Amino acid sequence: MVVAISVDQFSADLFAEYRQLYSQGLKRLEMDGAVFPSGYQSHGATETCPGHSTILTGSRPSRTGIIANEWIDLSVARADKRIYCSEDPTVPGSDSENYTTSTGFLKVPTLGDRMKAANPASRSVSVAGKDRAAIMMGGHNTDQIWFWGGKSYVTLPGRTGPVPAIVDQINARVAGIVAKPGKPVLPAICRARSVAVPVGGGKQVGVLADRKAEDFKNFRAAIDFDAATADLAIGLIRDMKLGQGPATDIIDIGLSANDYVGHYYGPEGAEMCAQQIGLDANIGRILAALDATGVPYVVALTADHGGHDLPERNAARGFARAERVDATLWSGSFLKPIADEFRLKLDGPLTRVESGNVYLSREVPANIRPQVLSAIRAKLLAHRQVAAVFTAEELRRMPDPQPPVEEWSLAERARASFNAERSGDLVMFLKPYVTPIADPTKDSVATHGSPWIYDRRVPIIFYRPGAVPFEQPLSIETVDIMPTLAKLIGLDVPGQEIDGRCLDLDAGPKDTCGS
Repeated sequence: MVVAISVDQFSADLFAEYRQLYSQGLKRLEMDGAVFPSGYQSHGATETCPGHSTILTGSRPSRTGIIANEWIDLSVARADKRIYCSEDPTVPGSDSENYTTSTGFLKVPTLGDRMKAANPASRSVSVAGKDRAAIMMGGHNTDQIWFWGGKSYVTLPGRTGPVPAIVDQINARVAGIVAKPGKPVLPAICRARSVAVPVGGGKQVGVLADRKAEDFKNFRAAIDFDAATADLAIGLIRDMKLGQGPATDIIDIGLSANDYVGHYYGPEGAEMCAQQIGLDANIGRILAALDATGVPYVVALTADHGGHDLPERNAARGFARAERVDATLWSGSFLKPIADEFRLKLDGPLTRVESGNVYLSREVPANIRPQVLSAIRAKLLAHRQVAAVFTAEELRRMPDPQPPVEEWSLAERARASFNAERSGDLVMFLKPYVTPIADPTKDSVATHGSPWIYDRRVPIIFYRPGAVPFEQPLSIETVDIMPTLAKLIGLDVPGQEIDGRCLDLDAGPKDTCGS
């Protein structure tokens, strides 16, 4: 059995910070596994959907086509031109927030897809706290796929057949938990981190607050959320007898609470400390369930991206460089005067900006588009918060970047997440420590999404019972996970179809990759 675990917003920094406190599942993995503490989500668009698309495809977002959580498509008929990475925009009446889930935007097969193509007896299962995590790791041809739908775990539309009993059991348990007010318990070791941080508008983070009854939104940042996802995965492993059939099976598990904790409270507070203790326990239960099957298995654990703390807490600790993004820059309203400069009469906005991609209106005449784009680029580069701006044309002409990944230029990081069909006319990167959330008084106070090391670097761990453990400090990429797992199970993957490479997981003379 192949088991892939993704912990959302689990940066290499977070792993290093809490490594000494792990005592259960993560302790077992880091003590007895092949540990790569300098793994990389190598691309610049360090968001959930692109990151998950790399883990089991062996391909960077430039090849998977998943350039961001959301992008702009000016050709769609609906008024909302924003596209969500896991939606079907052809469904009448849908938009990027009220959508029908779909695997349609993923351009490449996952490991599970390849396993089933090679042997239809292989079974592929995907379970996650986010639809985009389950879809991007599971792929196009899962036997079972379940993800959090807002109030319960749901599956893709059109799936027929009986609902597994464990799904109903977990949904009933979650409903019972959320029906009552929640009082978070802070482990003793985390209490010193419980310090209030004002973020404006009377809002503060850093002090644990009770969860109200029927508060499904904040349930996502509770330890119980990951516990439910883990228990759903454990139940499917048990009930489907994964690994006990005539072919190798795969299950991928997306633990998403880490990300919600990071967004709502920042990764350096008491909330994240409590979350790490819970994460360690949940992974321990998954490993125990795998042991109970009695079948050979391999685990690969990593993250879709890293993250960085909120600037207000950084500032309180003397880190003066941290700040929030200028709202007019991130929304694109900063660029409105350029339309007047070129005397453009437009029905809509001159540009639409999404996740650093800048899309120029189709109403701009072709003969002056280059001059308008040049003016937009110059104005962006003159902004004090902008580090770099690249045109689609220059990224299109660039070759694919090659390791070592930590030495890539900003242009190479942009190239790794550039797809000509979906990326903007311009791709913009903010300077380090500029948080792309202008207003922290709403849901999120901290985030990720930058090309900088705190968002790109993630741990990668492989674990096989009985294998010789080791730690390798040199850099690897998340795209290396799939070809390594494929080699372990004897599945041939043509090198020209992916961006990753096989990693040697054997500390002795035996070579995993057969070279």
